[in-house]
Amino acid sequence: MLNAGLLLNLCFVFLLVGCSFQASRPAPVENASHSYAKNGRGHIKSNSYKVKKGDTLYSISWAAGKDFSEIAKLNQLDNAYTIYPGQVLSLTTVKNSVKSKPPTIDSGATTTKGGQGGKGIADQSVKSISKADARLKQEQKITLDQKVKPAYPVTSSKQIVNDVRGAPTSTLPASVSQWEWPVKGTLIGTYSANEQGNKGIKIAGNRGDIIKAAADGRVVYAGSALRGYGNLVIIKHSDDYLSAYAHTDTILVKEKQHVLAGQTVAKMGNTGANRVMLHFEIRYHGKSVNPLTYLPKQ
Repeated sequence: MLNAGLLLNLCFVFLLVGCSFQASRPAPVENASHSYAKNGRGHIKSNSYKVKKGDTLYSISWAAGKDFSEIAKLNQLDNAYTIYPGQVLSLTTVKNSVKSKPPTIDSGATTTKGGQGGKGIADQSVKSISKADARLKQEQKITLDQKVKPAYPVTSSKQIVNDVRGAPTSTLPASVSQWEWPVKGTLIGTYSANEQGNKGIKIAGNRGDIIKAAADGRVVYAGSALRGYGNLVIIKHSDDYLSAYAHTDTILVKEKQHVLAGQTVAKMGNTGANRVMLHFEIRYHGKSVNPLTYLPKQ
């Protein structure tokens, strides 16, 4: 028999081993249910998205990294791009998945009455695809016919609407003639094309520094609903280009407002960030591009 001292020592060793094994296991991680929270930068990865209060077509397309016009066309939205809470928007072309695998006819199939069997199989396959297309169109029509109030962006409590300087035109130009730096400051972050890289540039400054529009355009989003961007302003400059101004302290414009290049749109802050700075992006057809290739050399 083992004496009591030896038995006590063995139990102590087993206890230490067990604790060490448990400590080596990673802590459990809970999955965030909100679409914007999946990777910390607010990108939607799914093929569809259910509209929530505060969403706009531009904020959804920005989070999904897609062109807003493509999403509008895919979901048959009108020119006002009106969407509703509870509406399910398709973010990819579902029809392509149905037609990507055309029906095939087995060459060894048994034919009857002069080879009519193969034709019958082909007719049935075509009818099944037609029914699938009809169901898809009906679902989209039901979604668009929902009688609920349109969604409006959730804006910061500090939002103040400023007076429009000059006389901006009511229509957008066909192209951007010239870009301007949105703020003066030290460049502390550059663009990266990597999937998890920085999708814009980061400019340091002081709280309250003036942030200006980088080009003529129209404000299409002003709010804080996109996780990871804080108080955010998105400006549409043409059918091709959008720009974004993130982590602002105070928003000084409202949606649908036309602005001129150099006009104040916000003040610098650190909402959604760990320091005072401006995160600035330019997107071409919904895809992030390097702002330094567009901005004038400093």
